[in-house]
Amino acid sequence: MALRLEQKQEIVAEVNNAASSALSAVLADYRGLTVAEMTELRVKARETGVYLRVVRNTLVKRAVEGTDFECLKDALVGPTLLAFSREDPGAAARLLKDYAQDLEELDIKALSIGGTLLPADQIDRVAKLPTLDQARSMLMSAMQAPIIKLAQTLNEVPGKVVRVVAAVKEQKEAET
Repeated sequence: MALRLEQKQEIVAEVNNAASSALSAVLADYRGLTVAEMTELRVKARETGVYLRVVRNTLVKRAVEGTDFECLKDALVGPTLLAFSREDPGAAARLLKDYAQDLEELDIKALSIGGTLLPADQIDRVAKLPTLDQARSMLMSAMQAPIIKLAQTLNEVPGKVVRVVAAVKEQKEAET
């Protein structure tokens, strides 16, 4: 079904809006997926905060102009499933990687983070990026480590004094 100019402009504006606020993007070839599999993928994407859309390549090329994802233009060949991570840079990569393992038909084409085009084999690196909560907990543990070490060191001083006094007491008792 042919799209009218107004519909195309709406799609381009919507994808451009998603691209402008996204942290990362993943392109995948979805040929061979059933409607049920695509529906399941869309539901999971909504739950994880991933913008997922099937868009014509010409419209995607126009939509990503002026964004960090302009580098994806060369990878736009054939049917394309577009996924943008909005809150967590690894969310789209994790989602599509998990589904690509289960569904052989889903083929990752390319991904982009911060204006850098990455090949499809780098999906594991992007998928392993920590979530915001994980990154915060890692930062907090790194910040707490020196404080904990200082507390342990200060706590060790009275323990050493007690052990020295006990050793002196035992030595005096042994002399008498």
